[in-house]
Amino acid sequence: MTAADFQLDRNLLRRRYGRAAATSDGADALGREIARRMDERLDYIRITPKRILDLGCGTGQDLLRLAERYPDAAAFGADFALPMLARASARVTPQAGLLKRLLGARPAPPLLAADSLALPLARGSISLAWSNLMLTALDDPLPALQEIHRVLEVDGLLMFSTLGPDTLKELGDALPKHAGERIHRFIDMHDLGDALVKAGFTDPVMDMEMVTLTYTALDGLLEDLRATGSANASQARPRGLSGRGGWAQARAVYEKLRQDGRLPATFEVIQGHAWKAAPKTTDDGRSIIRFQPRPQR
Repeated sequence: MTAADFQLDRNLLRRRYGRAAATSDGADALGREIARRMDERLDYIRITPKRILDLGCGTGQDLLRLAERYPDAAAFGADFALPMLARASARVTPQAGLLKRLLGARPAPPLLAADSLALPLARGSISLAWSNLMLTALDDPLPALQEIHRVLEVDGLLMFSTLGPDTLKELGDALPKHAGERIHRFIDMHDLGDALVKAGFTDPVMDMEMVTLTYTALDGLLEDLRATGSANASQARPRGLSGRGGWAQARAVYEKLRQDGRLPATFEVIQGHAWKAAPKTTDDGRSIIRFQPRPQR
C-alpha cells in the first residue's frame, strides 16, 4: 500500500471525536503540552491579530489560552464534532451574574460546526489560524491548508502542530504486520512542507522533536487513544487482532521495552508556522502587477 492509498474514515473520526468529548480533557496530556509549546513560539512572532480561528478547537482549552494572549482579538472556534463544541461552549461561556457584567466580561467566542475542508468564513477574514493536532485527522493536508490559506488575510499567520511517521512506533512494531493498517499513518514533515508551499503559504518554518510518554501498562496507552478519539481510523484497518493470541503476542513484544517499571510511547511532534503573502496572480491565473508611488526627491 502506497501513501496515496491511505484513506481515513471521516465519518468514523467524527463519531469517535464526538464520543471523546466527555473523556478527552482527562487524557490529553500530550495535546496540552504541545499547546503550551505552540504558545511559547508566539513570544517570538510579531503579530497583533484582529480575528483568530482555532481550527479543530475540541473542548475549547486553546481558545482560552489564545484569548488570554490576545485579549483585544475576536476569537472563533471550529470543530466537526458537535459534542466537542458543546463542551467548548460550556468552557468559554462567561458565568452569568451581576459581578461578571460589572467587570465587563467578554462575550463567548463564536463556535462553528465546520469541516476544515469547507470553512464557512469569508476570504481574508482571519488574522491568525491556530491548529493544534487537527491535521492528524486528515489523510491529505493539502485541501485543508488551501482552505486555511483562503480565509487568512494577507500577512496572516498559520500556527500548527501535527504528528509525524515515528509516532507510536513501539506499538506499530509490536502489532502483527498482516491484515491491513494497524496504526494511523502520519504525514512526513517534508511532505507537509511541500503541501504548505503548494497551498500558497510562504516562509514555512517547522521543527520536529520526539516526545515520549510512559505507561505502567499497555492498556493505559490504548485507553488514552480511545479517550481522545485517536484510535486508528484507516479505511484499511483490520476488524480485530487475530483473537486473544494476537493481543497476547503484541503485549509480550511491547513488554520487552519496559524500563524502570514503565512502557514508552513515542510521539513525533511537528510544530510550525507559515504566512500568507500578497498574491502574485489572480484566481484565473493572470499576473498581478503592483505600482508603488515614486519617492519624492
